[in-house]
Amino acid sequence: MPVTELNHYFVRANNLEKSKNFYCEVLGFEVMPRPDLPFPGYWLGVDGKIQVHMGPHGIANSELYYLGTRSESATSNSGVVDHIAFLATDPQAVNERLKLMGVAGRKRYLPAVSLFQIFVQDPDGLTIELNFHGITGDPAWAADSENYADMARVS
Repeated sequence: MPVTELNHYFVRANNLEKSKNFYCEVLGFEVMPRPDLPFPGYWLGVDGKIQVHMGPHGIANSELYYLGTRSESATSNSGVVDHIAFLATDPQAVNERLKLMGVAGRKRYLPAVSLFQIFVQDPDGLTIELNFHGITGDPAWAADSENYADMARVS
């Protein structure tokens, strides 16, 4: 029974609507049908596949609903999770969209495997990594990107 793909991750959002809007407006997710769970929230996805489940922080009975976090869990950044990564397409269009929306993106290029990445943070500080495979050169429109090949190495 091997793991085959990421099904979804759960975001305990400090501001549910703000987080939902970020994932939909900035990253292009769609609100998906969600069963009548006993707490408010959203299922967000792409092409009919749910990838993000979110619910509000600070609600009554949260210990019944949220099994991975507690009411005293960090309400910013991502606790022990460093980042969540998604495959994406058209990095130049994504870069332009981020600029248009005023969302900071940190760009990185890994030439050894033709991978370009853009890192953004959601409203609660969770780092989202967008991976664009098949990029064979450091794009001219991304002159401010970091190149992994140039980074200091741990010895």
